[in-house]
Amino acid sequence: MERAGSEAGVASATREDATLVSRSRPIADVSFRAFLAARDPPRLQWASHEGLELSGAGVAARLTASGEDRFESVRTAAEALFADADCSNSDAPRPRLVGGFAFRDDHEPDPPWTGFPAAEFVLPEVQLTRTDDGTWLTVNRFEPGADPDDVAADLDREVDAVAELPKMRPAGNRPGVNGVRRPTSKADWTEQVADAVDRIEAGDLQKVVLACALEVDLAGEVDLPDVLERLRRTYPNCYRFLVQPTEEAGFLGAPPERLVKRTGRHVETEALAGSVGRGGTPEADADLAAELVESEKIQHEQRLVVDAICDQLAPLGEVSEGQQTVRKLANIQHLRTPISVDLDRETHVLDIVGALHPTPAVGGLPPEAAAETIRDVETFERGWYAAPIGWFDADGDGEFLVGIRSGLAGGRSATLFAGNGIVADSDPQEEWDEVQLKYRPLLDELE
Repeated sequence: MERAGSEAGVASATREDATLVSRSRPIADVSFRAFLAARDPPRLQWASHEGLELSGAGVAARLTASGEDRFESVRTAAEALFADADCSNSDAPRPRLVGGFAFRDDHEPDPPWTGFPAAEFVLPEVQLTRTDDGTWLTVNRFEPGADPDDVAADLDREVDAVAELPKMRPAGNRPGVNGVRRPTSKADWTEQVADAVDRIEAGDLQKVVLACALEVDLAGEVDLPDVLERLRRTYPNCYRFLVQPTEEAGFLGAPPERLVKRTGRHVETEALAGSVGRGGTPEADADLAAELVESEKIQHEQRLVVDAICDQLAPLGEVSEGQQTVRKLANIQHLRTPISVDLDRETHVLDIVGALHPTPAVGGLPPEAAAETIRDVETFERGWYAAPIGWFDADGDGEFLVGIRSGLAGGRSATLFAGNGIVADSDPQEEWDEVQLKYRPLLDELE
């Protein structure tokens, strides 16, 4: 049913004579963990700490793209998908495409990233949505001659099936860790940081984010919905996501950072750069936060990120920079500066995602020099790590997170990812220690 996308980045979609029919119904609250556990891949979840939660299973339609035009290609294919859609229940959450992008536009879905192209968004066959207004179940069909009565009957069956699920479900046992391997050794890391600092001192580069991977051998089979549930409990103020195209592995995490949220003409984003651990006492914690705020190195890094984001958004409308604060998470603290835009014209959220990615918080400055440095010195394939993961609807509204504090897991193995910003006075040992801290959110839920 799919048209193959070209290397230039033309998104694939289902047949042109197909019609989208979507039916939704409000239901009693249910465990999203139980919903995911009852479904086979492909399945996904996306949750904001501000309230919206989405879970989906099956594929009603899939959009894929590659190349430099992948953001535009997905948007164009989505417009065709949503055109003339039959979504008669106007009070229900509208259908949402959920998915993401690889860090690089030339990414290939080779192992361990099998099933993860350079861009992919899925309209689930069955979608569970929780908002401040309640919980909804949606059935989507995108096929030639889609019959609204058949879709309504499918919804009846799905509602009955979900009603049998528990409202609460234990998070399960951690699989345990037998051992870890670092594809990038500490010695290699020290050389990489030195290489980056040399480029900065030469004037070619202001900042670059270098990343590492941690390969984990698990003592038992990992249950991805279980891991998500544990992340929800440990990091209630973070996003959560799962993209699992196959049984082999899923990409999941609990990122603290929003890339962008568009609601009508209003856009919200943030600069999150610089980090330090948490203290064992309130006094120690406050001292660490003060060090974060007073550090010239970290404030310089944060300023680079803020200025770059503001410059990228300036052509779209009036940009406002909020007050800097310290974002405190369970095991780490960050400097955070909120940024908002009042758009001066209709702009799809994917256009904004394309303008922002990669932010200096995960790439560097200037973007071209940072990208070249990352290609030259990193010793692993980033895949979807540090890339945009999110959702959007037919109006072009949507929200995307940055896929950090994340990992690829399945069976009895996992690969975790973490990175840190390198500037002129970066110390390799300090940066190494900070990267190890950033593995903890996922590693703690596996050990």
